[in-house]
Amino acid sequence: MKVIICGAGRVGYGIAERLSEEGNDVSVIDTQPSLIAAITETLDVSGIVGHGAHPEVLAKAGADQADMLIAVTLFDEINMVACQVAHSLFNVPTKIARIRSQSYLAPEYSDLFSREHMPIDVTISPEVEVGKMVLRRISFPGATDVVRFADDRIVMVAIECMEDCPVVETPLKQLSELFPDLNATVTGIFSNGKLFVPNSSDQLHSGDLAYVVCDKGHVRRTLALFGHEEQEAARIVIAGGGNIGYFVAKAIEDYQPKTRLKIIENDRERAVAVADKLRNTVVLHGSALDQKMLLQADIQDADLIVALTNNDQINILGSVMAKRLGCKQNLVLINDPSYQDFTKTLGIDAHINPRAVTISGILQHVRKGRIRSVYAVQKGSAEVIEAEALETSPLVGKPLRELELPPGIRIGAIYRDKTVIRPDGDTKIKAKDRVVLFAAAAAVRHVEQLFRVSIQYF
Repeated sequence: MKVIICGAGRVGYGIAERLSEEGNDVSVIDTQPSLIAAITETLDVSGIVGHGAHPEVLAKAGADQADMLIAVTLFDEINMVACQVAHSLFNVPTKIARIRSQSYLAPEYSDLFSREHMPIDVTISPEVEVGKMVLRRISFPGATDVVRFADDRIVMVAIECMEDCPVVETPLKQLSELFPDLNATVTGIFSNGKLFVPNSSDQLHSGDLAYVVCDKGHVRRTLALFGHEEQEAARIVIAGGGNIGYFVAKAIEDYQPKTRLKIIENDRERAVAVADKLRNTVVLHGSALDQKMLLQADIQDADLIVALTNNDQINILGSVMAKRLGCKQNLVLINDPSYQDFTKTLGIDAHINPRAVTISGILQHVRKGRIRSVYAVQKGSAEVIEAEALETSPLVGKPLRELELPPGIRIGAIYRDKTVIRPDGDTKIKAKDRVVLFAAAAAVRHVEQLFRVSIQYF
């Protein structure tokens, strides 16, 4: 597949890295020569220095042969115009744009990105997607990652196995026998720095991170089974009143009105604006690195601090300071991947990588076949995928134990007729079932083939 990426920043680099590793023909455009030099020196991609919305630059990148354009520059307007030019002059089939300004995404203007007006097939809003991720983490304390699939009926939770975890040193098959009515399946394990897809004889060990796919109604019981019975936060302090912080606060006010919420915002004008928009949230003007400000926010009595500023250092240090002052838990937004490997040693309970959230949203539309949703884990080492089974799929009609699934794939749940099914050896997948599975990076191509439309289908 021929893909053009406009923007060689962190997100553009991450997308180019994933797509080039999978053998796609990738061209990257950016106005900064240093970014293009860096990306072409480290990745197998073509680089063009220029403006991603200019026709001659897109032509040089091979837009007339492109299957997809992904515009992820820092500027919404450049992303939008690049998609328009790709459509009008080069007839690029699929166009994806990162749109950060919420004014463009307001419901009353939803027709803006239609084919008749500004032909953008997919809009990605990092602030909204990260905000939703934060809310999911708050809803399920104890999980280090939470993603929803199948109309929010199936949830993938990443759970750390603590020393007193009751399920360690027990074969996965035995867990299913011990808890037959628990609709949950361990689909991936991150152990000693390596991620693998387990089989029924594998065991979990203390310190492992388990990726569990389960019925939404069974998440809290699953967390408890792994030794996590943390209570949902009743008092929350948010550091940063930007787009993400405001989105999270507004959602908490709307859906969890009993939660006591405070925001610390360093920009006075922004603090006043946020305070005017929110009803029951206390907004304080100051720095999350100021100990007096944290104490003024009653951080010593808080259940959770959520650090959502644009500065990784402020997020990390402010959260560490908050815990030292008595806050029970912290959740930190970290943009720079180099910080993410030693969060535990710093005293960070959980973190969110906005780049990973954005890349996962884009991968959903890059994948071939009836792929409905994709979420990448462990820096792309594996993906949790929701796909729809077709009549012609080799998965349909046979008991799972008779299927010769490629290595690196484990089915976690099946969604059929608004019911979540935990798969076992006797389960048969039917056409139109939505299957949520865990796939190692090397097995993703096999997943695409399993859910691809066959010629026989026509």
